[in-house]
Amino acid sequence: MVDNIHILIQRLEDRKDLETAKSMSAYMRDQFSFLGIKSPERREIVKEFLKHYPAKKEWLSILWDLPEREYQYSALDILLKVRKTLEPEDLPLIESFILCRSWWDTVDLLATNAAGYLLHKSPHLQADYGEKWLHSDNMWLNRTAILFQLHYKMDTDEALLYRYILTHADSSEFFLQKAIGWALREYSKTNPVSVKAFIEKEDLKPLSKREGLKWIGKS
Repeated sequence: MVDNIHILIQRLEDRKDLETAKSMSAYMRDQFSFLGIKSPERREIVKEFLKHYPAKKEWLSILWDLPEREYQYSALDILLKVRKTLEPEDLPLIESFILCRSWWDTVDLLATNAAGYLLHKSPHLQADYGEKWLHSDNMWLNRTAILFQLHYKMDTDEALLYRYILTHADSSEFFLQKAIGWALREYSKTNPVSVKAFIEKEDLKPLSKREGLKWIGKS
């Protein structure tokens, strides 16, 4: 069954569009090469493939190791299909994806829908992994620590969220400031009073404050 993934790889390769690939790479600051397949078409190719070949966790690493960005996106499409089969033992694999070919377009989904899903499933691991990511020298792991509770709603560990935010509150890194604002904005949908008080009390960067207050302002 692992060999079947090469059918998908060939189908994606057959849709290569060099001109579109150039513009897609430019949009991503030329950090990655692309096949030139836009998201709706790629998703349709993956969807059609999965009608005939049930998704396998073993395919994820095969796709992630390929150079063009659409292969990582396809891996994420498949990851969502196999998510319920993930176990705590898969956290190192998810972490390796966060660290490889890192940018917000892959890291955010891995942080919230893979790492976050597994740590919600096994909350006793939150401290171990969260602390490691929080204090890592890698900015994308820091972002993951801040974002992994994004979809937890009432299950959010508020004290942990706020402590993680304050650890990086003075960072000049755009992606950390943005993550802080995003995490606060999402949690404000569950506990707006707490989030508003936190933002008013703490010395957060303007971007984090602005992003964190967006939903409260609208509501």
